[in-house]
Formats: sequence, structure tokens, C-alpha cells
Amino acid sequence: MRLELPSCWQRALQHELTADSFAALGSFVDAERRRYTVYPPTEDVCAALFATPLASVRLVLIGQDPYHGPGQAHGLCFSVPRGMAIPPSLRNILRELHSDLGLAMPQHGDLTRWAQRGALLLNSVLTVREGTAASHAKKGWERITDAVISAVSAQERPVVFVLWGKPAEQKLSLIDRSRHRVVIRTHPSPLSASRGFLGTRPFSEIQAALQQLGQPPFDFSLTQ
Repeated sequence: MRLELPSCWQRALQHELTADSFAALGSFVDAERRRYTVYPPTEDVCAALFATPLASVRLVLIGQDPYHGPGQAHGLCFSVPRGMAIPPSLRNILRELHSDLGLAMPQHGDLTRWAQRGALLLNSVLTVREGTAASHAKKGWERITDAVISAVSAQERPVVFVLWGKPAEQKLSLIDRSRHRVVIRTHPSPLSASRGFLGTRPFSEIQAALQQLGQPPFDFSLTQ
């Protein structure tokens, strides 16, 4: 497996990309692609890093692994391409966005515009076998994505880390909380959204955190 990365991320991840563990991960993913359908397509595996250069990151939203249904995953956590049905967790995110900030509900689930505005939409695991959630977990992706989080945390400009759900909260140790802000909620999945996501106004907290950091509000609109 060869990862095509923007130069800024290539430099930040160089240590991990040259480690034996990355070679083992590459062999695993290549073998999976030979035997099964794997999502997202190869060209979209690092879409989050292409959409949001290191120096442009203002927010980091951490997901788990890609959607495992046909056509859903395109390299941005929680996001699906235009024309795809909006998955339940994303629908809850959009519902809360509307309730919290009063923004119009989009008719699509493509979060690319967030990424282009500085929201790093990073899954902890970047590939998955069709129909089998977490099938590529604990194979080596976590070392790469932990290095991404650490690289953002090491940047001089403070950012807001958005951690929804226990797996995302496990990344807290990678974040310099003396400089950065962290917004924690339960996962927006229908199984947990009513127990600490819906109605908790996470987007307002993100905006308040940015203001505390002396930065302008984030543009969460998606309808245009």
C-alpha cells in the first residue's frame, strides 16, 4: 500500500510511514483489497489530509472507522458523498446543528465544506472491509492517525478537538490540553445520542472555544 499525502502531512508522519509497522499495515490492506471489497477507494483513503492541510486545521473531529456500505465512505469521518442516504449518526449531527445554531438542514450528508474550512474530519482507522465494521481496527492505522493528532497538538496555533464517544475520548492523552480546547460528548449514534448528544449544544461550545482562543466562529453551514 502506498499512501499519497500532501507534503505537510508527509513530513509530519515521516517517522510512522517508514516504520516496520506501516509496512505490515500496507501488506494487510493490500491483501484485504485482493480478497474483498474495501472502503473507501484507494484514492480517498487520505481525503481528510488532502482537504485540510496541517497549517489550516482549526477543528479536529475524530471518528472511528469508515462506513462499510457501498458508496458511503469517501475519506471524511461521518460524511457521505452527495446523493447517498444520510446515515443515522450523521442525521443526528445535522439535527443537533439545526437545533443548536439554527442552521438550515441540508439535503445531503457531504461534509467536504467543513474540511475545506479547516475541520480535520479524521477517522481513527482509515479503511474497512465491506459489511464488517471495525474489520481493519488494531491493524496499524491507529499509529498513523494518532501521529496526525499529535502533529496537530504540537502546532503553535491552538485548535478545538471534538471528541464524540468513548473511542474518541481515548485520544485525550495525545492532546496538549494546556493550549488546545476539547469538546466532549457521547457518540451521535441512535444508541447513545439521547444520552448526552442531542440537546447538549456541542456546536455552540465549539464556537465559544474558538472565541476563547481569539479566533472567528467556524462556518458550519452546508446548504449551498
